[in-house]
Amino acid sequence: MNTRLKCLLLDDELPGLKYLKMLCEQIPELEVVKAFNSPEAFLKEISSLEFDICILDIEMPGMDGLSVANLLGGKPVIFTTAYNEYAAEAFDLNAIDYIRKPVTKERLQTAVNKALQRLQHLSPSKNFIQLNTDKGKTLLFFDELALVGTSEMDSRDKIAQLHDGKKLVLKNISFEKLLQFLPVNDFCQVNKKEVLALRAVQFFSHDEITTKIIQSTGKPLVITLGDAFRENFLKKVKV
Repeated sequence: MNTRLKCLLLDDELPGLKYLKMLCEQIPELEVVKAFNSPEAFLKEISSLEFDICILDIEMPGMDGLSVANLLGGKPVIFTTAYNEYAAEAFDLNAIDYIRKPVTKERLQTAVNKALQRLQHLSPSKNFIQLNTDKGKTLLFFDELALVGTSEMDSRDKIAQLHDGKKLVLKNISFEKLLQFLPVNDFCQVNKKEVLALRAVQFFSHDEITTKIIQSTGKPLVITLGDAFRENFLKKVKV
């Protein structure tokens, strides 16, 4: 399964829908396929749309989110609501999560992580991806990959470092695209120029990560933990 989830949004209040869409677009693991402000319009189009998950408001005129969820054929759902009284019914529907409004990016990220864990458990993904390198196509196995950094020769290219010390030049791929394919629980972007396999972490502090990658000097590679990436990294390494 692709680790980027295609999602549909439904909230009858336009300001709330625009805000939710903005939050979703800030979460790398989500791709918003379409946003709806009417249950009727949502149900009319749903059969023609490809999606993995729905994020639904509960309190809506005409048909509430719980009723809509019952018509989704078991597709995973995250509910958002300003009310507490629907929680039991939501979890009776095997909802991924139940988020109280106002929704925050951090709370939504937690719900998305839960969705990824559930879906990956139900549909295990391949353990490799096919990528272009300077020597041709390669099959890059996730458990062999330690670090991906931006090439100093061409920022469009990336240098993949394997656990055995070998390096590959990945041609013309962005971190955003690469992270769509890497297992979300096993890899994390740690600064603007590097994505690290969590299994390569040896020690970490507020702004540095000492890796298990040994340099030619015999010392372990130390990389920066950037301010913008710290929160996500700490969530992923939290036991």
